[in-house]
Amino acid sequence: MLSTRSIDVLAIGETMALVTPQRAESLEVAEDFSVEIGGAESNAACHLAHSGHRVEWFGALGDDALGRRTRARIAAHGVDTARVIMSPSAPTGLYVKNPGAGVTYYRRGSAASRLGPADLERIDWSAIRIVHLSGITPALSESCRALVNTAIDAAHANGVTVSFDVNLRSSLWDSDDEAAVVLLDIARRSDIVLVGRDEAEALWGSATADDVRALLSATAHLVVKDADIEAIEFSEAGRIVAPAHRVEVVEPVGAGDAFAAGWLSGLLLGEDSATRLQAGHSRAASALASTKDVPMT
Repeated sequence: MLSTRSIDVLAIGETMALVTPQRAESLEVAEDFSVEIGGAESNAACHLAHSGHRVEWFGALGDDALGRRTRARIAAHGVDTARVIMSPSAPTGLYVKNPGAGVTYYRRGSAASRLGPADLERIDWSAIRIVHLSGITPALSESCRALVNTAIDAAHANGVTVSFDVNLRSSLWDSDDEAAVVLLDIARRSDIVLVGRDEAEALWGSATADDVRALLSATAHLVVKDADIEAIEFSEAGRIVAPAHRVEVVEPVGAGDAFAAGWLSGLLLGEDSATRLQAGHSRAASALASTKDVPMT
């Protein structure tokens, strides 16, 4: 895919500071910790930058030590952070990984949750090929939901492809019914949709990949991931299946973002469906084998 646009992918969403044990140990016994970065969209952006693509991340951080550290860490992966908002009046979100036992978030009232449609005036849509969004952002606040809808409209008005990773976070929504309606509407307005089969079943009662395709029949590229079994892409090329890689899992959080980046990289390079899916699995494997969302590789 040749293009004169200067940014291959613009990723929009919240990034938090991530505290994680340096080894795969429980928080209760770990002695050594690192402060990393964690956010679905910026994770994908960092992986894409590692693959040699021109990537920008847009979001908001507190103008505090964690925010400045987070912005610098994202930039160190090769991602453009020039338009990131540094808020003096709201904090940077934080989350803590407990390997093998999930994560705990401290993000209520964060700088990112205050983002709204007016903040998109910073974006030059004519320079972008793909905008990458996730279902986390519309769950953060009403203003963030409006931002996502405005971003989709602006993207399509400027010939920008919209990529949407459903990325269900049930704890962020007031109800499952609300999440189902909002995320289905966004998915149907997107050109690319990536969703876990389990997410689709929880949200919409779609038990199989083919059920998801029936629900999103007009989506140009639909990728349904079935955990460690396989991933299936539906597109004009048909229904393509790629088995997942076998890997010893250290920590699963962040693997979906890595998969999205691998798949998007394949699309940007003009690869076929099977190659794109394998690229997604390969990127996901690198995240699964690390306590970090984005290993420095």
